[in-house]
Amino acid sequence: MSILEIEKILKKGGIGVLPTDTIYGLVGAALSKKAVERIYKVKKRKKDKSFVILISSLKDLGLFEIKLNKEILKLLRKLFPSKVSIILPCKSKKFFYLHKDKNSLAFRIPKDLWLRRLLSKTGPLVVPSANLEGMPPAKTIKEAKKYFGDKVDFYFDKGTIKGKPSIILEIKRF
Repeated sequence: MSILEIEKILKKGGIGVLPTDTIYGLVGAALSKKAVERIYKVKKRKKDKSFVILISSLKDLGLFEIKLNKEILKLLRKLFPSKVSIILPCKSKKFFYLHKDKNSLAFRIPKDLWLRRLLSKTGPLVVPSANLEGMPPAKTIKEAKKYFGDKVDFYFDKGTIKGKPSIILEIKRF
């Protein structure tokens, strides 16, 4: 499957499994409530647990009505791109389906250039690990297929990934 095909599927609200800069992720458009709810169902994830959102640049934070002061912006420019996810306040009720009344969201700009390019085309993606709730993350597409079978729209194989989930830091006020 080509990146162009994956891009089209994600833009239409589809979901799939692809490699991130840390581990394989079960991905869908963060701005599509339908895609996000489908991921909860397929992953069998508790509804009160939110997801990390991959973005292509700090400008994408504006899509979630997040405004940063100069200090925080400077800090994030030093931290991103990286394998660190940052939790930021997000009070908008419009994004309740993402923050589940916690009024915060976790964001990461991945180090992987091809993934940032994909994000620049698809927009922000939610990216929980590719596994069922409580199970170990898939290290291969074969393992991911055992978890999800035909319940996802695509699988993008990049071999075995033995990474670890991102480190998560929280910024409470700015």
